[in-house]
Amino acid sequence: MLSANIVKQGLRTMSTFRMALVQLAVGENKSTNVARAVSFIERAKQQQANIVVLPECFNSPYGTSYFAKYAESIPGGETSVALSEAAKKNNVYVIGGTIPEKEADKLYNTCTVWAPDGTLIAKHRKMHLFDIDIKGKMTFRESDSLSPGTSLTMFEAMDCKIGVGICYDIRFEEMARLYRNKGCQMLIYPAAFNMTTGPLHWSLLQRSRANDNQLYVACVSPARGSPPGYVAWGHTQLTNPWGEILHELDATEDMVVADIDLKIVDEVRSQIPTFSQRRTDLYDTIWKKD
Repeated sequence: MLSANIVKQGLRTMSTFRMALVQLAVGENKSTNVARAVSFIERAKQQQANIVVLPECFNSPYGTSYFAKYAESIPGGETSVALSEAAKKNNVYVIGGTIPEKEADKLYNTCTVWAPDGTLIAKHRKMHLFDIDIKGKMTFRESDSLSPGTSLTMFEAMDCKIGVGICYDIRFEEMARLYRNKGCQMLIYPAAFNMTTGPLHWSLLQRSRANDNQLYVACVSPARGSPPGYVAWGHTQLTNPWGEILHELDATEDMVVADIDLKIVDEVRSQIPTFSQRRTDLYDTIWKKD
């Protein structure tokens, strides 16, 4: 049996809803970062958004030297309290990008999901840690400070079943396949690709996961900062189940507000029925954790 965090909140019968993707500028002051995120949640509500998504590491600069300093508990920390209040005040779902989470003696890169009543309904810890060494360009090891998550995370909102991954998680197609196997219609990845991998793979991976699994994919990045810190590629993107890019931002702070039509998911899956044609008698993708 699949081990996962699965929740249902506030469903209503409909095939469309409005989603806001926030590409937030992130500085070194946590309280300022959180306040800016809350202001965008309010702006998204003014544009009638039902779900608001924040970027990876939105309350902290991204880097192994920052994680311990900015880490906080969930749901009792400053950021969690602010997101809960913002979700309730604006009557929206908030997918809280990621923050550094501290539990006992471990740190995690964690995404929280808040219902319109302010309740924490899901929490996803990044499963695949970003440990890379691109010769002559960059070396980065999240595992020097972070621990990996061990569970898939799904929740339902606005009649849409959503699977959550974080940044590097998108490179692992098996994870996306497991979400599709469990009926997800959308995958959301708060993410901060860099200036090397961003131009090469950011859009390619999103279109691949969307096309392979016939669902919506949203990747939400911080806005591009400046050296000497980690520089994010930006380019927050929304891709539909046909693999078409519906919206793409540039590098600066901005927000996409878009209507999601779940009928497109059914349309693609009925016209190109790869799910029922898969040769599971010969191969399969399975979740091994009970």
